[in-house]
Amino acid sequence: MRRLLDYINNNVLFKVASLNSASVLVRIIAGIFTSKAIAVFIGPEGMALIGNLRNFTTSVQSFATLGLYNGVVKYIAEVKNKTVELSKLISTVYYLGFFATTLVCFFVYYNAEYISSTVFLSYNNYTYVFKILALAIPFYSLNMLTFSIMNGYSKYRMLLMINIIGQVLGLLVTLILIWQNSLDGALISVVISPSLIFLITFVGISNQKNLVSLIKADNLSLDLIKKLSTYSMMALISLIALPLIMIQIRNYIANTIGMQEAGFWEGMNRISSYYLMFVSSLMTLYILPRLSEIDGVKEFRREIWSFYKTIVPIFGMGLLTIYFLRPFIITIVFSEEFKPMEDLFLWQLLGDLVKVLSIAIAYQFIAKRMYWHFIITEVFLVIMLYTTSLYFIDSHGARGATIAHFVSYLMYYGVILLIFGTSLFKVVENTQDITEEHDE
Repeated sequence: MRRLLDYINNNVLFKVASLNSASVLVRIIAGIFTSKAIAVFIGPEGMALIGNLRNFTTSVQSFATLGLYNGVVKYIAEVKNKTVELSKLISTVYYLGFFATTLVCFFVYYNAEYISSTVFLSYNNYTYVFKILALAIPFYSLNMLTFSIMNGYSKYRMLLMINIIGQVLGLLVTLILIWQNSLDGALISVVISPSLIFLITFVGISNQKNLVSLIKADNLSLDLIKKLSTYSMMALISLIALPLIMIQIRNYIANTIGMQEAGFWEGMNRISSYYLMFVSSLMTLYILPRLSEIDGVKEFRREIWSFYKTIVPIFGMGLLTIYFLRPFIITIVFSEEFKPMEDLFLWQLLGDLVKVLSIAIAYQFIAKRMYWHFIITEVFLVIMLYTTSLYFIDSHGARGATIAHFVSYLMYYGVILLIFGTSLFKVVENTQDITEEHDE
């Protein structure tokens, strides 16, 4: 416990203060205002449609950037002072992104009608929304490239300001569009808001080195492509498969029960994403780098149990508070029309608790580059989430989707414990180890 608290006091809170806490808080506030506007002006059915579009947009944007963000950040940090290596990295990432983005743009634009009927089922034709998305994707891709470069250069304060300004700008655009055009405005805001921030990011990167001159076609590196491909594969599994499964589950609820119930489930997912931002931020800033640093089994076990003993009880108390205050939360974030959501909280909160327990350990896959373990367990989770959702929705309605959320992560947690069981529950073999364990 002492090690974790010292690390947080000395390192993590500084980073959170300079980058994460303010931007996360702004994201949550912006999300709450957006959810309130959707609830008041559009209602549960619109909430479901917007949820589908958000999930699809996430998948498309992830494919357009090939999930390279984390890999670029890592390698930029390593070669930022080496002009030749930096040129190879930026050139490789740029041309990979250019190819993928171009492919995605053409696919979405010329298949907009089919995509609209698939994402929105039998509702009004929103082909034009997907054509706007296709035109906005290049700006999103450029934004992510410049973001990763600034992150690699450790421009935390600049990133903080861009994040905050972008969130505020996106919120204003969203509220104006919803106020003027109701559902159509909300859908347009989903596809253009992530791209608007590029204008701000471009100003931020303009003071950096003349990176454009480093982009050269003959500097493409096959070796870098191989290195980046592992990060890409891991990111794409999570950022493409899971959102697409969420669309399928939401559409299944809409077809079997009703679009309104699908909207209630989307509302529950929104609330879940708000409070999970804090925990995921802490795990990204502490658990992941800490697991990357340590090598021994005993240290790995010590860090996980420290996290369990310090952070998880606080998180659990927060979930308990949310459960008892759920009527007030629904009224504040949404409206009285969303009152039936109260039945969805219990299983969603339990599932999120197990999710945090499992992901804290699963970060070891990324920290130690256990790529195939990561991919296989993620595929297992996605399959379980989809199959259990169909099963429980048939018997429990929309609440069945939250039950499936809990059951899926419980099974996922079981698999994670099987993989790391020896490391986590290994018997301490000598007196010195016992003493060290006790001191901690």
